[in-house]
Amino acid sequence: MSTGNGALLDVRGLKVSFGAHEVVHGIDFSLAPGEKLALVGESGSGKTVSALSLLRLALNAELSGQALFDGRDLLQLPERELRGVRGRDIAMIFQEPMTALNPLYTVGDQIAEVVQLKRGATRAEAWHVAVERLAETGIPEPERRARAYPHQLSGGQRQRAMIAMALAGEPRLLLADEPTTALDVTLRQQILELLGRLQVKNSMAMLLITHDLNLVRRFADRVAVMERGHIVEQGPVAQVLSSPQHPYTRRLIESRPVRDVAEVPATGAEVARAHALRVTYPVPRAGLAGWFRRGEFVAVKGADLAIAPGRTLGVVGESGSGKSTLALAALGLVRTADGQLTVVGRQWGQGRASDRAMRRQVQVVFQDPYSSLSPRMTVEEIVGEGLLVHEPGLPAARRRERVISALADVGLAESQFPGLLDRYPHEFSGGQRQRLAIARALILEPALLLLDEPTSALDVTIQKQVLALLQRLQRDRGLAYLLITHDVEVVRAMAHDVIVMKDGEIVEAGPVARVLDAPAHAYTRRLVEAAGEGLPS
Repeated sequence: MSTGNGALLDVRGLKVSFGAHEVVHGIDFSLAPGEKLALVGESGSGKTVSALSLLRLALNAELSGQALFDGRDLLQLPERELRGVRGRDIAMIFQEPMTALNPLYTVGDQIAEVVQLKRGATRAEAWHVAVERLAETGIPEPERRARAYPHQLSGGQRQRAMIAMALAGEPRLLLADEPTTALDVTLRQQILELLGRLQVKNSMAMLLITHDLNLVRRFADRVAVMERGHIVEQGPVAQVLSSPQHPYTRRLIESRPVRDVAEVPATGAEVARAHALRVTYPVPRAGLAGWFRRGEFVAVKGADLAIAPGRTLGVVGESGSGKSTLALAALGLVRTADGQLTVVGRQWGQGRASDRAMRRQVQVVFQDPYSSLSPRMTVEEIVGEGLLVHEPGLPAARRRERVISALADVGLAESQFPGLLDRYPHEFSGGQRQRLAIARALILEPALLLLDEPTSALDVTIQKQVLALLQRLQRDRGLAYLLITHDVEVVRAMAHDVIVMKDGEIVEAGPVARVLDAPAHAYTRRLVEAAGEGLPS
């Protein structure tokens, strides 16, 4: 049975409301069998809630319009019939597998449950299919991984398990909500190639929800662009992205990070320097020997680095490469086993007073501002907290002036946000929360700012604004940045120098233009290619 126009899915006039607030305003799109359609837009554009509404998974949403799947309107199906569609005919990959997977069951049990429910298999048959599906995703040792719990798998392995679960019911339509956002660039490429192979093998149609235009260019057949609940433009990917007609589409395409940094010479006293730095973690040893002595995992192996005032050192690598451990060592949060590390001319662990003075000089901006800002503290308390620790004698009125000044430096003012100082983090957007995190770090006037994936959780347009802010602050204040990221485009825009880490070792280092434009190491070349350069469409 078909929809009458050859489409597997035909959405007509879909509206989604929460109470009196309409968030999706009568959108239309269709998907042919075996086609890949990308739904693109920033956070809040309505793309995810539109996809969830197709399976009526948007809690407390009021839906109108039509969503015809094989001639049946998904919005009008009785719940009993819709349960038969979910997972069997239409499956979904959610954005964050750690929250979507049940932590109390092994991934094999969760995949097998889908096979039993949707295909009527026995327990033994379902387990066999679960292992087969995991093997299809390319996960190493699928039989062993099937017996693992979600927390025992890496981010890429959890995402593969989520894909295996979605495909267990052999659906004809797959809804993929930001399936690669939380992954490293090489893992992103692997997951895209995997989805492409499985889509062809199973003749699946795919609705891809994303804000990553590089992903759209490489993966989708057609694209629909959403802004504030409206589809403002749609068509073949090559046509829309090469000749965009709507201003919003043009703004998305032009939102690549722009390099605007001062070319400060790497001379004079360094803010931070490491030589032959080695960081280890204790691990249990197998057998009887483990009773008497613990083993050792070397997370950073003989690292050398130097950062001068006004310059940015980018550190790139996949998960497990050692870049986060290197950052923790720079912050004095892990002990170094060997080598030398100095920050603002001092070493960590020389006494409580010395460490406290160093902490004022080294501040950090984390990846996810929502989890790094206390939900129980006001803006004034969050931004001014460092002053309470490092300048306890500062009068309250003077402390408030410093807080207001720090907020103004990052583009947040009382005139723009009435009652700004008394607001809480949940009252701000993602980009505004990241500005709060930057203000909290800057109020102590540090010499070194550690940026841990500072824009990976943000939309492309917001990412561009935050990077421009960081570039301006560096020029104005002569700040040194240690930038931890897996985004090669961000490194190109922000860094003066870059080091590439793999398995705890620095495999390549040097000026950013030389390393990224003419990489000497095969691993660096793979990272650059996976970021979108020279990849097949």
